[in-house]
Amino acid sequence: MVKTPSQPWTIPPLENGDKLTRYEFERRYNATPSVKKAELTEGIVYIMPAALRFRSHGQPHGWILAWLGTYEAATPGVALGVEPTVRLDLDNEPQPDAVLLIVPEAGGQTRLSEDDYIEGAPELVVEIAASSAAIHLHGKKQAYRRNGVKEYIVWQVLDQKLTWFSLEQGEYLELVPDNEGVFRSRVFPGLWLTVTELLAGNMQGVLKVLQAGLQSAEHGDFVNKLDSIIRE
Repeated sequence: MVKTPSQPWTIPPLENGDKLTRYEFERRYNATPSVKKAELTEGIVYIMPAALRFRSHGQPHGWILAWLGTYEAATPGVALGVEPTVRLDLDNEPQPDAVLLIVPEAGGQTRLSEDDYIEGAPELVVEIAASSAAIHLHGKKQAYRRNGVKEYIVWQVLDQKLTWFSLEQGEYLELVPDNEGVFRSRVFPGLWLTVTELLAGNMQGVLKVLQAGLQSAEHGDFVNKLDSIIRE
């Protein structure tokens, strides 16, 4: 009998459109260093372009981070993440543009794995989308809803529109701004947003409204609540 030499086991490269489980997605992703950013949405691989345009993504992303970062700095017990890998379920592993979560020690619904990835559904996810045709309002929205992301913001930059979804009895309902045009988070008290000023690029106006939220009684009560849970 002639023995044929054993062939080394090779891991297939990650390809756009592959239909994979989360575990196989991670295996191929780690073995394909040429791919800088990829997501698994409802079992389908989406490889993201390395280059990002400034006005349609980079700048809006920066504004969102300034808004959320200011809230994080004033709210012990919450944490902001920028494009973190989120192990949502067996068919979904997105890298949202931003997440705001309540830390596990304060009663949040996510946890960090031993290899330092988010597991579970962040309380708030923000995605910057080019338009309403993007996957953010279809497959991703379905996955976030099913897994219990409590609030989901999609900024459709080219359409000059921002939609804030709130999870109510298993369904996403659009939040409605108050009489002054301000959105108020139901999960993060004091997280207020004036969309008109944001879309106009007036970050001074955005942060002014946020500061009003941070000085509100509801935000103070929220901070005290988180602190008491951490101390238990």
